Amino acid sequence: MRHRRRPGRRPRRRTPGVSTGTAVGRTLGSLRDNRAFRLFWFSNLFFFGGVWTQTLVLGWLAWETTHSDFLVAVYTAVRLAPLLLGPFAGAFADRHNRVRLLIVAASWALVAVSAVATLASLGKASYWVLVVGGLAIGLAQSPSQPARASLVMDLVGRENLSNANALNSMALNMTQVIGPAVGGLMITGLGAPAALWVSTFWYAISLVTLLPLREYGRVAGGHTGSALRMVSSGLRDLARNRLASTVLLITLAANTLLWPIAQSFMPVFAQESLGLDAAGLGWLLTCAGVGGLTGSLVIAWLGDFRFKGGMFVVGTAIWGTLWSLFALSHDPVVSFVLMTAIGVMSAAFGVLQTTLLLMTTDESLHGRALGVQELAIGIMPVASLALGAFAEHYGVGGTTFVSAVLLVAAVAALGLWTPVLLRYSGSLR
Repeated sequence: MRHRRRPGRRPRRRTPGVSTGTAVGRTLGSLRDNRAFRLFWFSNLFFFGGVWTQTLVLGWLAWETTHSDFLVAVYTAVRLAPLLLGPFAGAFADRHNRVRLLIVAASWALVAVSAVATLASLGKASYWVLVVGGLAIGLAQSPSQPARASLVMDLVGRENLSNANALNSMALNMTQVIGPAVGGLMITGLGAPAALWVSTFWYAISLVTLLPLREYGRVAGGHTGSALRMVSSGLRDLARNRLASTVLLITLAANTLLWPIAQSFMPVFAQESLGLDAAGLGWLLTCAGVGGLTGSLVIAWLGDFRFKGGMFVVGTAIWGTLWSLFALSHDPVVSFVLMTAIGVMSAAFGVLQTTLLLMTTDESLHGRALGVQELAIGIMPVASLALGAFAEHYGVGGTTFVSAVLLVAAVAALGLWTPVLLRYSGSLR
């Protein structure tokens, strides 16, 4: 008779590196040897498939409805506004069952996207419907991220964290390869409402795949204080941690200067700089996904490698440099190549920012550390408005070039401020 594991207990793990000798086995170790992580990975795959598809479709509709850089930035700012809830979402992740939080988030996303898809099918998706719909979808995505990211270490352990985070990033980039291409082609061939219904289907699969993980859910720490007190104590602990603080500052710089451009202005680049239609925009984002997938595979293959901090700092600086070159390009072929390279280097930033935060902080602080990371990402709504205003007057290319150069300078300064980060390989302190 099979005995079920009691809810709340940490699942037993097997170390991927023990049984996987080939390059493929080493790369896919956490997926191959850990059933709980495998289910979680597939849920992430479909969840972010829904995210990428609806991001492209709603962004395209916002641009088509207004043809205003600034109003597209307003839509993006509202959609990303729930990121500002990051610290409180992190406190929730530290004191509640993380699997249950993700089930609630996936259910909300399913309902929100279904509502927007229904209105679009009825021809009632005005600009303000898109704005409200973007906010509703953002409430499902952003506040759940601390629970989603901190659950990884719960499932795989510290020694396999880089591999598992890289595989999660690989899932994200696989959906960035498929989602925008499918979304762009469906907008062109069948219309935006059909593309939104595809996004709804992806969210439904994500929810179904999460349900078997309920037996793995647990509460990370015995926190009994108020959420506000937990947030303030977490901020004090992080401020005293030089390594974690530097990682968060680099995250803040990237999300102030470049990520808002990637989130807001790709339809503008596609039409105004490169002369592409919706399908061309989809392929442009697919190039970024192919590059990100490649970079994530490399990091997954490396496993528990040395100098994770150095790869994070240098990779982020190269990523910014590539964005400055993309801003100057008006040739579609060159832009496709540059966007692929941007995707490769984005893996160093995207995978390792979370890995480093989890490795440099205590387990009882993981949710709040990732919540502060969400707050740093949450600068994007404000930054989107500011960058949108600049782009309205100076053009999206010039705005992107200046932002990219400023990011490279900021990363270099922070690397000099905390040189130990360049040598950091994974110890807690």
